[in-house]
Order: sequence, then structure tokens, then C-alpha cells
Amino acid sequence: MTQTPLLPSEEYIEQAFFFQSMREKIEENAPLQEILQSVREEVLATTKLPMAIDFLKAELRHLGLFHSAMQRLSHYFAPFQTFLIAAAEDERGRFDFRIALEILKLEAEFRAAEASPAAMFVYQFEVLCRHRLKYDPGLEAMAGDPIFDENWRNFLQALRRRIGMIDLADLIYVRSEYYVEQQSLRRKATMPDEPPIFGAREGRIALANRKKDPLLLFSALQRQLKYPSVPKPKKHVEADDLVHNLAQRLIAVEQRLKLLEEDQKGGFDLSKFYAHPEGKNKPPGHGLAD
Repeated sequence: MTQTPLLPSEEYIEQAFFFQSMREKIEENAPLQEILQSVREEVLATTKLPMAIDFLKAELRHLGLFHSAMQRLSHYFAPFQTFLIAAAEDERGRFDFRIALEILKLEAEFRAAEASPAAMFVYQFEVLCRHRLKYDPGLEAMAGDPIFDENWRNFLQALRRRIGMIDLADLIYVRSEYYVEQQSLRRKATMPDEPPIFGAREGRIALANRKKDPLLLFSALQRQLKYPSVPKPKKHVEADDLVHNLAQRLIAVEQRLKLLEEDQKGGFDLSKFYAHPEGKNKPPGHGLAD
């Protein structure tokens, strides 16, 4: 994988604006081609983003997709950014495109603020966990991120092999400065062969969250170290309500069609839609003639 270079902070600031504007305009049901053209006029012309948007527009016009263009712009978009858009464009998945844009907007802001590699790892890995994305291609994309050096890439490749077999909190703890401190206090303790990549505080928090749900570990890191929160998946309550309402409407339409059919056959009888008094078989109105 070609290593993506780190971009100046102004590029990430404009990327954050781009992803946010895209999401807002999609909510307004604007056509994607118009959205791209509108946002292109708004972003700073001194950055490389306008040229990237032009390329995205051309790819969208020919293939109807974004991620293939982002893949070809690997010198500008980080592999994990491309991975998220590809997951959102996968028709077989359930990863919402708007959520992907929200995640990318926060991640770009995080990059502009010169986030630490440890914080970026936690953010990206939590995205995989919360949104149930594929770990193997996700971790591979993370390993190609320019924020991670060789030690981090080795850690991510090892994590790909061990995912599901070893607790994430254990992996963070043994690669933390806190673990090195604890080992140095013990007699005849073996020092780790690999250098620590997490700080002492991350190590203590990881140790306290061993054998727990990884989401609790992420939550603790966010509380204690101000790590950014990952946008959560939208609940499907609205979708369920929509399905229920559509079903009710279909039943009503079906009943109306039956009424029309009976009317055309001359067998239309409104009396069967009246409520009959208890103990009587005659519909209301018959007593008036008695």
C-alpha cells in the first residue's frame, strides 16, 4: 500500500468543512452533482481540495461512486477515509452514508488538531466496533495512515492476526509506558521487546478495563483523556415506524379496492360496516321500518 503523506492542517480543516457540507445538503435531498459543485465554490481555492472535488465529480458521473476516486487520490485521502466511504457505498452493508460523512468530518477535525497516534487509533478502532465494519480491511486501511509510524504499523498488523483471540485492553496495556513502569519495579521481570506506543494513563485505563466490553474502554478513554466520541449508529425506530405506517396504508388501500369491486358488481352493502347491537343480527336502521 502506498503511504499517504501527512497534509497541512488547512487541508484537514477544509476536508472537515467538505464532509459536513455534504452531509447537510444530502439531508436536504439535493442532487450529488449539485452538492459537489456548490461545496467546491465554498472551499478555499488555495488548498488542493477543489481539484479533488473535480475528480470526485468526474468519477461520480461515470461510475456513480465516490470511493474509487478517493482510492486513486491516495496522496490526498487517507486509506481509512476511503475505506469508510467504500463501506457506505456497499449495497450489501447497512452502514449509512450520512453517518460515514459525520465520522469523517470529526476525524478530519481531529487530524487538523494534530491528534496523537494513540487517540487516532482508538477513534478509528471504535468506528469499526460500533458500526460493525469488517476488521481485516479496516485495520489494513488504518495501517496505511500517515499518522502511524513503523512501530504502530507493526502493532496494527499484529492486531489483524490476533483480533478476537486477545483482549484489546490487554494489547494496549502491554504496549503502554505503564506496563514498562510496572515491569521495572518487579525483580527479574522481563522487559518488553517492542517499545511502548501508548502512554502511562492509557495503560492504567486499559488495565482497569480488562475482560470488559471494549466500548467501556473507549468510554473511559474519552472521559479521562478527552478522546473524541464516535457518532453512534442511528436507531431503526424511524424505519420501523415507517414500515408500520406503510403496512397500515396498504391495508386501507386494499379495503377501498374491495369496496370499488363490490360497487361495480352491484353487491355494495354498507350495512355490514355498521356495528350491530348485542344479541341482534339486524343492522341498525331496520327497527325504523318495524
